Amino acid sequence: MSIAAYESFLINNASTINTIESTLRSVTWFLPGRFKDAELASESLSASLNLITLYHDTLLARRLADPKYKPLVPPTIHTRYTRAYVERSGLYRWISRALEVIKYVELVSEMTLRRKTSSGNVWKGIVALESVKAALRLFLLRLTRRPLLSPPIPERDFEPSQEASPTPKPTPIALPPQNSDSVPAHLRNNHIPHPFTPPDSAPASPVSTVVPVDEYLRTKALTTTDIRSSINPTSLLRSLSSSRDWVAEVLYILRPLIYVLALARTKLNPASRISSAAPLAVSLAIDLFSRAIRRVPHPSAGLERAEYARRDRDLLWYFLRGDIWESYTKPKLSAIARKAESGMILGLVGAFVKDWIPLIDEYYYYTAS
Repeated sequence: MSIAAYESFLINNASTINTIESTLRSVTWFLPGRFKDAELASESLSASLNLITLYHDTLLARRLADPKYKPLVPPTIHTRYTRAYVERSGLYRWISRALEVIKYVELVSEMTLRRKTSSGNVWKGIVALESVKAALRLFLLRLTRRPLLSPPIPERDFEPSQEASPTPKPTPIALPPQNSDSVPAHLRNNHIPHPFTPPDSAPASPVSTVVPVDEYLRTKALTTTDIRSSINPTSLLRSLSSSRDWVAEVLYILRPLIYVLALARTKLNPASRISSAAPLAVSLAIDLFSRAIRRVPHPSAGLERAEYARRDRDLLWYFLRGDIWESYTKPKLSAIARKAESGMILGLVGAFVKDWIPLIDEYYYYTAS
């Protein structure tokens, strides 16, 4: 099958293929613990699906560029911003895709290394991956001079089966003239009597739902941000201006690499004077410091506010790392899993949690952000 034929097949069956991808991706959550090396099979399937989805999104983006096909739902601000850079800069396009590919295969790479090589080589491989990711993100930062988004590529928000089509105009129906000659004789006296309504029982007036004119017009008015973004979508995210903004963004990019370097040192040198809690403490301190000095986005900067909100939610991953995981989260989850074993539905939840606890213990990339 040629690429053109496959592209045509994808376009015509995009909804079905998307459903199959989502179903298979859901299955991967329940594979770990079912058989030997089930977690490797699960993550291999998940990585393959993600790579195929990335290729499919590339083909769908080409279809979207055709002016004949427009989505019914307008693209999100994240899609508009990232698509503008992808279409404008070939360097941005390849770096952002490389970052996504590394993200898809990093956990499978760690699992393979742990089965084939020593612990030292595993941590060297993880450090190498994080070094490449940090370098690519710094390139993107230098290229855009704006806070980095995750993901840095457009997300799928277009289904070819939902193409906008012009609304057909209703065809007027010619009605015959209403005169006495056009009505048959046997229907002229057929009148339906109007029901008698007493004067006291007047119909209740409907509840007034009048919206103030100012409020209605305010929701329909275009802001200066809307106008600028329609001309130049990259203006949806304001450039970094002060040195404080740059420091906050660079620290956010380098934080995973610093954490892995400290973690590898403690894992490979258990007799060192560095406490096992030091890597987690340093990583958390960098995250909090970067959060404290970053700029406060304008209320109308929806894209930047959404990105910072996502980064704040990523702080919850610390409950699954290091000493916080070992001393607090893991015992509580284990206790919940033991209590849930007695019930039928809760027993499935408990078994699911018990299957995932060893994976969080063993693999770094299960809880990396």
